[in-house]
Amino acid sequence: MSHNTFGHLFRVTTFGESHGPALGCVIDGCPPLVPLEAAEIQVFLDKRRPGQSRFTTQRQEPDAVRILSGVFVDEASGKQVTTGAPIALMIENTDQRSKDYSDIKDKFRPGHADFTYEAKYGIRDYRGGGRSSARETAARVAAGAIARKIVAGVSVRGALVQVGPHKIDRARWDWDEIDRNPFFCPDADAAKTWEAYLDGVRKSGSSIGAVIEIVAENAPAGWGAPVYAKMDSELASALMSINAVKGVEIGAGFAAAELTGEENADEMRMGNDGKPLFLSNNAGGVLGGISTGQPIVARFAVKPTSSILTPRRTIDKAGHEAEILTKGRHDPCVGIRAVPVGEAMVACVLADQFLRHRAQVG
Repeated sequence: MSHNTFGHLFRVTTFGESHGPALGCVIDGCPPLVPLEAAEIQVFLDKRRPGQSRFTTQRQEPDAVRILSGVFVDEASGKQVTTGAPIALMIENTDQRSKDYSDIKDKFRPGHADFTYEAKYGIRDYRGGGRSSARETAARVAAGAIARKIVAGVSVRGALVQVGPHKIDRARWDWDEIDRNPFFCPDADAAKTWEAYLDGVRKSGSSIGAVIEIVAENAPAGWGAPVYAKMDSELASALMSINAVKGVEIGAGFAAAELTGEENADEMRMGNDGKPLFLSNNAGGVLGGISTGQPIVARFAVKPTSSILTPRRTIDKAGHEAEILTKGRHDPCVGIRAVPVGEAMVACVLADQFLRHRAQVG
């Protein structure tokens, strides 16, 4: 299976399967002398970890990360720092229930990658989906924790802004509220609505989609490139690579199609600090593929998970028509745990863009 690596100067290769002994990643291109302890990575893995509320899968994984290479204790500071060598991270799987999938090993789940994996490789790991499982994203979150340290002055935060048909009220946006509810929701009233709504989805054995918004602040103007390394195209590619993502937009996104040129243009004045002051941010912090210095804003849509208890029509490997329902432990809304994954992918893109910018212009 090819194409398990993303990034250019900051390169991440992930490995492992949902029901294998472990998963992880190898990070190449991290500069030396960056202070790094496993506990700093663990903070972000804990945000993504399953089984923390009734609204996510009840699979109990500690997601404890180990740093296998690429660090050493700096005698001058006494701190463990990166050496510039590849950083290998490993996360063991401890709570697999492969037997939950034995009934569907020869059937294709509608909406899942089962059929396409079989069509491409002639073999697939039916235990949770193997590489197509959202379990793989734990490695991305670990890599994102290191990327954040490379662009330490940039804040990368995410929020769930829509569950099914229910959207937040942006007038009530409060970043502090995200830590007070199990949805990474910035609107306390919306979180209450989602709680009742998702209880119904969960009890019916179904699932629902969601929209996540990622905001990166304090990235300076100038990162990115005008043609094949556009900041927004690489953000879109990174976010689109996350399991179950079916759409990405930057700034106003698809809503820009409804705006006039006058409405869409982010007018500029000179700020008191001598830097340009934008009067709006429809561009989402990116113009011509290059960052403007405004907040970089990206949203992505996550489809409902395909593993549901409701019987669905399908076919099996022999071409026979059949019915299928999926037992086991699954997220009624996989978009909840996609928030820290989206943050990680944006952080990785920004770290890569920063290193490429520094390499070209100093």
